[in-house]
This record gives sequence, C-alpha cells and structure tokens, in this order.
Amino acid sequence: MHSPVATSPRYAALTKEEFQDLKVLDSCSVANAIERFQIQLRNEGFAEGGLDCRYPYMPPVLGYAMTLKVRSSSPPSKGRAFLESTEWWNALLAIPAPRVLVLQDMDRHPGAGALIGDMHACVLKTLDCVAVVTNGAVRDVSRIEGLDFQMFSGAVSVSHAYSHIVSVGGPVQIGSLEISPGDLLHGDANGIVRIPRDLAARIPSTAAALRKKDETIINYCHSPEFTVEGLRDLLAEQ
Repeated sequence: MHSPVATSPRYAALTKEEFQDLKVLDSCSVANAIERFQIQLRNEGFAEGGLDCRYPYMPPVLGYAMTLKVRSSSPPSKGRAFLESTEWWNALLAIPAPRVLVLQDMDRHPGAGALIGDMHACVLKTLDCVAVVTNGAVRDVSRIEGLDFQMFSGAVSVSHAYSHIVSVGGPVQIGSLEISPGDLLHGDANGIVRIPRDLAARIPSTAAALRKKDETIINYCHSPEFTVEGLRDLLAEQ
C-alpha cells in the first residue's frame, strides 16, 4: 500500500533490504544486538513494563514513529475532539512508510478514554500505519484483530471519552522511552525497542551471531555429554 502523498526527505528511510532484514527479527534479538554496541545503558532504549501487546501472536512490526500528545479525561479547552481532527494526518504522511503512531496520554491517570478504535485503526492502516503505541487505552480489540494492525497499550477502555490532541510531533514519553518523529521502532509480543538509525544495518548480523552462541549453549544443555563444568567452560568462551 502506498502513501497518498510523497514523504519528506528530512526523514531518511532504510533501504528495502535493510528494513526486511530487521523486520524478521524478534524484539529480544534486536535488544540483545543493540546492547553489544554499548552506546546506551542496558535499561534504556525500550518501553519497559506497563504496555501490553494486544495481538501477541502476530509477527513483529517495524516502522517509523509519528507522535501525538493527547488527553481524554476532560473536554478540550479549545479546538475539536480527536475524532473530528484530521490536520495531523499531514504530519503523519511526512514520515516514511510504514508508520507507527505513538500517542502519549497526558492525563494524570492515562487511559480514561480509548484513543484508537476500529474506525481509526482502519484509517491508520490505509495511511500505511502498521501499529499504534500508547501509554493510554485502545478499544474495539476484537474488531481490529482481523485488520493486521498491531496495538501496544497500557489499557483497554470501552469509551473514547473526551479524547483530543494536545500537540502534534515532537518527543513523547512512553514509560521511560523517549520517542521522536522518525524514530525507528520494532515491536512484538516481547515489547517495543527503539533502534538507533546508525546501527540499523549492523543489527541483523550481530543478532545472528548472538543467536548462534545461544543455540550452542541450548544444544549442549540437551546433549548426553552435558556436565555443569562443561557448561561453565562453554559460557566462559562466549
């Protein structure tokens, strides 16, 4: 599916091959590979706790972030409700496809209202979004299930309540993870990882090497020659 408008050159996309090599990985393998480059602390770069993957059986999603800040616990002081606002689509379409919509719920208690339901999930998919990530709520989970559209959220709610946009673009905070427009996000049943763009092309080969080491240890654990001392020696070589 192609975007109805051209994307902005200020967000440089990966090549098709680089993108596909990353997409087939699971998010734990991506996180493990990023750790090897020691460019950030090991407790950074991912959305820890509080987010549930609504369709954990789906394959991993990979896309470029578009960010919004929203509220839903009270009516907007000015402007229109989320359902009536479409101007932010222009900012969304300036991001390379595929896209991941990231919504920071700014309410004191996020999730008072669901920010995305089946209609908006359909619209987002048509606009080349593959997933939504929010510390707030989503709704219509069973209706969205067949759309091949992933959702990561802190809650599920029955109502939209007073959902409205506070700001479009700029950095948002999902747990301890800061996400900016254009950031490369990878997600699956294990969680959401932000991929440093300058490492993206190197992660698949690093992940493959790490996986090979893990499989060596796993195979040894199933081997009739297994001993604790042998396992210690094998771990020391890794």
